[in-house]
Amino acid sequence: MRIADALFLPPEDRRRLEAWAKERTAPARLVERARILLLLAEGVGIRPAARRLHVGLNTIRRWRDRFLEAGSSGIEHDAPGRGRKPVITAERKAEIVRRTTQEQPRNATHWSLSRMADAAGVSPFVVWKIWKEHGLKPHLIRTFKVSDDPHFVEKVEDIVGLYLNPPERAMVFSVDEKTQIQALDRSQPGLPLKKGRCGTMTHDYKRNGTTTLFAALNTLDGTVIADTMPKHRRQEWLKFLKQIYRLVAKDKDIHIICDNYATHKTEEVQAWLATHRRVHVHFTPTSSSWLNMVERLFRDISENRLRRGVFRSVEELEAAIHEYLARHNECPKPFIWTATHQDILGKVARAKATLTRNAKD
Repeated sequence: MRIADALFLPPEDRRRLEAWAKERTAPARLVERARILLLLAEGVGIRPAARRLHVGLNTIRRWRDRFLEAGSSGIEHDAPGRGRKPVITAERKAEIVRRTTQEQPRNATHWSLSRMADAAGVSPFVVWKIWKEHGLKPHLIRTFKVSDDPHFVEKVEDIVGLYLNPPERAMVFSVDEKTQIQALDRSQPGLPLKKGRCGTMTHDYKRNGTTTLFAALNTLDGTVIADTMPKHRRQEWLKFLKQIYRLVAKDKDIHIICDNYATHKTEEVQAWLATHRRVHVHFTPTSSSWLNMVERLFRDISENRLRRGVFRSVEELEAAIHEYLARHNECPKPFIWTATHQDILGKVARAKATLTRNAKD
């Protein structure tokens, strides 16, 4: 029987093929191709090589010929035009994207994989791939509201300026109330977390009263001045302002960022501010609570301490809140504000333009 001539491998190609053949993280097809060529270089015939590697004869011939044409770089990638042809055309993809973004199904408010698959005549997996490719998530929705405050620009410039360039010899506080925090006790004890099962808690609960958290976040170092009170009227707001006033050194001005809640603007509060000139209040625009940095703190409290908590009384709830904030103040981390007022105003302008355009359509 005639013995096949060994495939000649230049030294550089041999080193690359040997490295690919041993590489554990290389694609399996590349490892297979490298082993084919190395066997042929040892003088192993096409049929013995096919039996040893459990591949077809045509596979051996294809990669031998490709190597002879282009060297080791010729086996790294498949030739263009090979592989399974796309089942769905670009036009059909564009139509699915258009219907997803511009139409609604007849019997629902949004598209699901199955609804779009039935409407487009494709499988749900095809719809999922198209949505993933274009970043479409019809099952999600976010709430928003563009502020209609006539002084929106001035207020944004003022507050963002305090965040990015605070005045010297002054303390800047982001202040707000978290109202109606409920002391909820579950009707039955939950089951603990264990392997293969998440923790549980009952869906029903017993209400044991509410409290209001007043918090002033120091935008410089992240520390918090806080108090809990049963109500959130002008009396409680003024009491908290006085608490902040007492705790800040007398040689520093106090800048307070707060929202437009009516109790923040009463005559009694204005009279107190008129006699305490080192306190300066900066109101956020209407419908712009996101501009008040303390909202991030409230979110963290709700997520980390309140949402899964069990409280048998208001006193127990307030103790948990104060303990959380005390630990926070032991190692405070300030929230870093990065958006400039130009960034914010540009985004709002684009949102208003889109709303106007959609209203005309």
